[in-house]
Amino acid sequence: MICASIQHKSLEEIFTLLDNLEMAEIRLDKCPELGIEEIEELFSSSDVPLVATLRLSQSQDIKTAESKLLRAIEAGAKYLDLEIDAPAQISKRLRKACLESGTIMIRSFHDFKGTPTLEKLSETISLCRRLGGELIKIVTTDTDGTAWDTIRQLYGDDMEGQLIAFCMGEKGRGSRLECLKEGAPFTYAAISAEEATAPGQWTVEEMKAALYTEDRFIYHNEVLNLPSSKSFAQRAIIAAALSEGTSHLSGYTPCSDNIAAVSVALAIGASVTEHAESHSLEITGIGPDYDKLDIDTVFTGESGLLTRIMIPLLSLLGKKDVEIRGEGTLLNRPLVGANDIMAAYGVMLTNLEEHQGKEVFIPLKINGRLLPGRSEISGKGGSQLISGLLFALPLAQKDSTVYIQNPKSIPYMFISVDVLRKFGIKISNEMEGGEDFIETRDWNYCSAMTFKIRGGQKFKAADFTIEADWSSAAALMVAGAIFGRIRLGGLDSSSLQADLSILDILVEAGASVSQEESGEINVHKSPLNNFSLDLNNSPDLFPIVSVLAAFCPGESRLAGVNRLRNKESDRAEAISQTLTKFGVPVRIEGDYMFIRGKSLSRRIAEDDLLHGGEFSSFHDHRMAMALKVASLGTQGPITIDDTACLNKSYPDFLKDFQNHLTFQKLSS
Repeated sequence: MICASIQHKSLEEIFTLLDNLEMAEIRLDKCPELGIEEIEELFSSSDVPLVATLRLSQSQDIKTAESKLLRAIEAGAKYLDLEIDAPAQISKRLRKACLESGTIMIRSFHDFKGTPTLEKLSETISLCRRLGGELIKIVTTDTDGTAWDTIRQLYGDDMEGQLIAFCMGEKGRGSRLECLKEGAPFTYAAISAEEATAPGQWTVEEMKAALYTEDRFIYHNEVLNLPSSKSFAQRAIIAAALSEGTSHLSGYTPCSDNIAAVSVALAIGASVTEHAESHSLEITGIGPDYDKLDIDTVFTGESGLLTRIMIPLLSLLGKKDVEIRGEGTLLNRPLVGANDIMAAYGVMLTNLEEHQGKEVFIPLKINGRLLPGRSEISGKGGSQLISGLLFALPLAQKDSTVYIQNPKSIPYMFISVDVLRKFGIKISNEMEGGEDFIETRDWNYCSAMTFKIRGGQKFKAADFTIEADWSSAAALMVAGAIFGRIRLGGLDSSSLQADLSILDILVEAGASVSQEESGEINVHKSPLNNFSLDLNNSPDLFPIVSVLAAFCPGESRLAGVNRLRNKESDRAEAISQTLTKFGVPVRIEGDYMFIRGKSLSRRIAEDDLLHGGEFSSFHDHRMAMALKVASLGTQGPITIDDTACLNKSYPDFLKDFQNHLTFQKLSS
């Protein structure tokens, strides 16, 4: 990335400049018009990553200088650049403020006369680390054209993304670009030749022309509203279909999985009217006469969630055995653990087609009636069938207790409980292994869950607003984090959706993320870093997060591989094959995937963008989205064998991608 050094500008002038900059260094000692209030406004309201800096050693009023830096940190500065010869006590206070505010501290060393020995420079790096430098800046002067040979030896795999080292002076001019090839997260450039902050500094336009020979950036200011969450939509549609009275579901957008849920609602006797102009559904449910249901077959399309919700429900509704049929990738995905779980309630599932092993597949037949009571089941197979039990057991005549060991995809169970509550169903829950899971969203410490369900309950019609989909938003957010910026609307930042965690993931990876008072989410590119995540509760994020990792310097580690085997594709294998074809080193060890990435700037500087060519989506909508985002950073175009799979969750993805993620050259 290119960090523009800004000096001698007013607040208004700085804001105007930021519209066309990737990131900026604000020289607070050389912007005298910036008082405390202006600093607060600048650093609190800009999504462009900003570096706050000033030369304490040259300050006439050191207390005021410290106050300016502190206010910049507290207001949201991405970085604080502090020279290693800054007074010790001030350094400690500023370091403490950085830790409290999440600001990355840069400890910097400048030599305006020459270039010390490699040994001396290595000692300086160690000193910068001891002084709290998370990012280290080494800038020397090249007097004879050989200094870069010394400086570049400071780089290495252990310093990737953590060191900015280059040379000043005309003879060191080339090092300001070359440092990106060695792994520097960004380089510095001047707004104009007249405003260079050091000898040999390029202008921003010169650096852009040398580095960005192609349009590789998304700078689109229109807000893109996301489609409805099919996780919420399908649950709400089935709940409304079971209710007494007429429900109104707003915020609905059709996709193949949601359309399948509407078909199931019609099949069990509900009436459904779609109002496309108002994005809503009107559903009159079948009411409490569940035992009168007369149905032989239910078609669940390609939806694994809908299938697993309907298995327990259909074993309770009506008085005869029912077949479930589907299509597409669903037919090849085993319903892991479904037979064991349903057997605990007196129900047997049998394959209607021949398969090896004990697992059941669609099409299947449900034999027997659901018996309420206490059961102890494994959650390793995921949450969807458990959600089906939460829908069905309240309708049984007796109370039930569901004890779940090793629960997975926990947030989706809470989505079920939340939707059921809106439709009049009450379920209590206890969790083991920790506290405050919903508030902290740290589900990985939960070792067991218990749901207590009172029997004899009835679904009641409700007016329900379907949330926008965080899973779909994640792909677009990652695109913004790597390639430019994007603005998304309609999302609920207090949602129970598991994939809301993309916000935390992007922040951990170093992206700039903010939310406006109107609720719009802004994601802006910023120097990225590697990360370590557990995605066991968010398997839908795995494909797009793997693309994010490919553009983060160093090795990232993703846990949750074992949860990927039975999605729309074998996502673990699909991701591994895809990254390898892109030229990204990847390996799988047990439940972990390790991905070695490089920053976009380094890939461009080294001419090492992802490989283009023909790719497979593996008929998986999440893989197709990830491939389209990755295509923004490939050396040549890519073709995807199947994009029709996007209809499963986001039919307008390609149209929105074209309209909102088009390339635009950065220009002043």
